[in-house]
Amino acid sequence: MLALARRHSTLLGLSVITVVAAVLVFVLKGQGAVEHAWGASIDLILGILPSMLAGMLMAGSLRQLVPTGALAKWMGAESGWKGLVIASAVGIATPGGPMAAFPMVLVLSGAGADIGCVIAFIVSWGLNGFNRILVWEVPLLGPDFALLRFISGLPMGFIAGWLSRRMPVKWAPPGDLSA
Repeated sequence: MLALARRHSTLLGLSVITVVAAVLVFVLKGQGAVEHAWGASIDLILGILPSMLAGMLMAGSLRQLVPTGALAKWMGAESGWKGLVIASAVGIATPGGPMAAFPMVLVLSGAGADIGCVIAFIVSWGLNGFNRILVWEVPLLGPDFALLRFISGLPMGFIAGWLSRRMPVKWAPPGDLSA
């Protein structure tokens, strides 16, 4: 039972917060507000579900195609600065939102990428993803601003990955997610 609770601690924590919030909304705003909140939540779930399913299917497929340890040479603990540069470049090139990027994190870590490369990937994807730059920054802020922001953010993935390799945090990718 403890293992089940530990594995699903995020779900349990969010469930408690949800129940407390629903009770507060009911007490402060009434049943109509609770029903409205549930309706908005269902709409949000239905909007996100296709992307989430596609991301999970992509991650599952890639885990089957990329064998365990296949990336250790390129993005493992012994890859040095080259691994951080590769991970940063892959993060920049990864299209889509978190439904695509975070399943990729599982694939990369399961295929041998170390914590530094995983952090470099996430930071580079979040700061300098081409998708974000081309779809949002260039049209809304102009090419000069987008280029300046891209160049100034370029080393951040590398720096974050390098720092994370030096922190005394022990991390291992999740094992078999089906267990």
